[in-house]
Amino acid sequence: MKHADKTKHTFKTTAPKNIVVFGATGDVGREVVTEAMMRGHQVTAIARNTDRLASLPETVTRRQVDILESPDLVAGIMAEHDIAISAVRPASGQEQLLATMTECLLTAACQTGTPIYITGGAATLKLADNSGHTVLSAPDFLPDAVRPIAQACATQDALFDQYDDVQWTCLRPPAMLFAGDKTRQYVRGTDTLIPDHDGMARISYADFGVAMVDILEAGDNPQRRLTVGYQNATSAA
Repeated sequence: MKHADKTKHTFKTTAPKNIVVFGATGDVGREVVTEAMMRGHQVTAIARNTDRLASLPETVTRRQVDILESPDLVAGIMAEHDIAISAVRPASGQEQLLATMTECLLTAACQTGTPIYITGGAATLKLADNSGHTVLSAPDFLPDAVRPIAQACATQDALFDQYDDVQWTCLRPPAMLFAGDKTRQYVRGTDTLIPDHDGMARISYADFGVAMVDILEAGDNPQRRLTVGYQNATSAA
């Protein structure tokens, strides 16, 4: 299976944006903050506990906010920024809160007119074997331990169609996100997992952060579900 847009992604000459990142202490959030800052954007990092943001450069603004407890504050912060990014993930055992947090952010984006880029999940992506199954529906594809977050991501994904008046973009990771190098090389797709040379769908947190910032800088049409992954020359042939 071929996928379009296999390139080495480099910094673009784009006007700096004022970006707010919700969920900035997570594996994805930290990479998005770092990548956006490296490209010259002004970044505000939002977390429930800003102590975990201590390692960030002083140029990053830190705000301690509980999204669910302070929805009006969320909207006020979003109104002060050009772009919002959500990298929120609930704690283990509270997976059902993902949809609630996402709904809060989408509502704030609706109120303020702020474009929002949301980290989704792989649950609703189709397998690359033409079976018609998704990551969530395929028998024996997911370990039981990750099914709760996968089901939460499917519920999150269903929310987007309820917000026709919001400039949302959902970037869904492949089946495997891991701590690895930043290569700036990845393939972009839409509704199907992108397999690497060994059939696994994967990308590092670092390159997922690159992809998120690439997409927001491109300023493409909103209301799209996208995905990314690695795919080497052998599997792409």
